Amino acid sequence: MTLRLTNTLTRTRDAFIPLDDQRVSIYCCGVTVYDLCHLGHARSYIVWDVLRRYLIWRGYAVTFVQNFTDIDDKILGRAAAEGRTMAEVSERNIEAYFADMDALNILRPDRMPRATRCLDGIRAMIGELEARGAAYSADGDVYFAVMKQPGYGKLSGRDLSEQIEGASGRTRDDEEARKQHPFDFALWKAARPGEPSFPSPWGPGRPGWHIECSAMVRQELGDTIDIHLGGADLIFPHHENEIAQSEAASGKPLARYWLHNGMVNVGGEKMSKSLGNFTTIRSLLASGVSPMTLRLFVLQAHYRKPLDFSAAGLKAAATGWKGLQAALAVGEQHRASLGWPLASGPVQASNGADKAGDAALTTGREHFIAAMDDDLNTSAALGELFELARPLRALANRLRVGELPRQEERSLERRWLLLVELAAVLGLRCEATVPAASFDDAAIEALVAQRASAKANRDFSSADQLRDQLRQQGIELVDKPGGVTIWMRR
Repeated sequence: MTLRLTNTLTRTRDAFIPLDDQRVSIYCCGVTVYDLCHLGHARSYIVWDVLRRYLIWRGYAVTFVQNFTDIDDKILGRAAAEGRTMAEVSERNIEAYFADMDALNILRPDRMPRATRCLDGIRAMIGELEARGAAYSADGDVYFAVMKQPGYGKLSGRDLSEQIEGASGRTRDDEEARKQHPFDFALWKAARPGEPSFPSPWGPGRPGWHIECSAMVRQELGDTIDIHLGGADLIFPHHENEIAQSEAASGKPLARYWLHNGMVNVGGEKMSKSLGNFTTIRSLLASGVSPMTLRLFVLQAHYRKPLDFSAAGLKAAATGWKGLQAALAVGEQHRASLGWPLASGPVQASNGADKAGDAALTTGREHFIAAMDDDLNTSAALGELFELARPLRALANRLRVGELPRQEERSLERRWLLLVELAAVLGLRCEATVPAASFDDAAIEALVAQRASAKANRDFSSADQLRDQLRQQGIELVDKPGGVTIWMRR
């Protein structure tokens, strides 16, 4: 069986063949760290986590790189509103990002470059583009000349003659007059009064959004990589511009496979912070949705299709996860009473003692692989997990009410081991109950009130220390609109 992936660049489902035999290089566009992550981010990073897990499970050595955009107008705006520095806002939200992704059992990337730590590479690439005639400077700004890049639009399928102005993404009002063509986009932005800036051959300023990713891909993985990942909203202009500037600089393809996940919709509209219809991961978990319920909810839909967010959908996912977790937990909780010896690693055949069972497990594994090889069809893969789980759920229910296991149920260990193995490929794991923190409710409320007072007095350092104090006791705070803060025990 061969893994086939829908490649946005070719508009076909292509067989996956890495550049270097069993080694795979992947770059995933990360978050702009001005706020908490929402469900749209969860959807993207869960499905790409599954891609990575599956490739590793199939024997590939995967290098997974994901960046942080920590220079951006939105971060500057948030910093100004809070009276903080850009670095303070970025660090706070990077910490929150890790907490949210860890809760969702998303593997941490092998490398996580930041734009502020790649400035030498950014400046060098801009200089190369300027030397090749693909970029030009104007009053301290530097722009990429799209008309000088043959094939511009090949990822999105867009024709420049059909585009509207402002398509370059995250432009400033005074930029248009300095451009040679309306669709040229900024590689370097001259500093404005009061903004943080960095030195460059073109004067103090900061990099444009698109060049950051191109430079970080080159810094971490080289000129050409196997897979580039992101949401469908990044196809144009971000990924189109990445391709243009990277390939103009190197003369080589940037990525062989471009994969894009569909958007999360609320009431028929894309979930986004700009529309104000977003739900943060933090608030969902605080409302009682378990991390694995959220993960299952995301994986029930194909990654390329829109995902409709609704209370009914989450409820259905919670019901499905309850049954699946019961099956996953039965071996951990009742191994001794079932007479199952300690075992780990790939499931072994029964040496002919249970031919029917061996055949069923072999078929289940093959069906799972076939589903995942079919452009990561996680919905069908989950179907195989639920099929494996069915007799294990029945066993769990019997044990829960104090009944003895039936004789045939004592031979379910290999089924359980396969279920655990395949569930791990999808990043699904049993959720343990965390002991209550030592703080009582009154003590927690007092510290929350103390933190609110510190924030009101713009003493953000003390407010952060109080948050950290509560976190160490297993208490997570969730700041909601209107200055309201709720808390939950982890």
